[in-house]
Amino acid sequence: MSFWSALFGRRSEGKAGKGAKAADPVDYKGFTIRAAPYKNNGHYQTAGTIEREVGGVHKEHRFIRADAYAAYDDAVTFTVNKARQIIDLQGEKIFDQTPR
Repeated sequence: MSFWSALFGRRSEGKAGKGAKAADPVDYKGFTIRAAPYKNNGHYQTAGTIEREVGGVHKEHRFIRADAYAAYDDAVTFTVNKARQIIDLQGEKIFDQTPR
């Protein structure tokens, strides 16, 4: 890999979760949480997905939050906790929402 691609090429990978390193999935109340914080401006951005099979159809809700952490493990912990909170508040309704 050249110096310039190493310096500039990876920037786009961190946007919108592309190139994010996914943590081990976590099961919670019948949902699967996949934390995938990504590097953004030197910190790990809170991001992940919540998945569930609904009526035989695989449903997925992606989320990104403004919270950022210096350590990857801290970002994973917060992402899982945030996903649990979303599930507790909205349940399967998260799959009915129209993206904004």
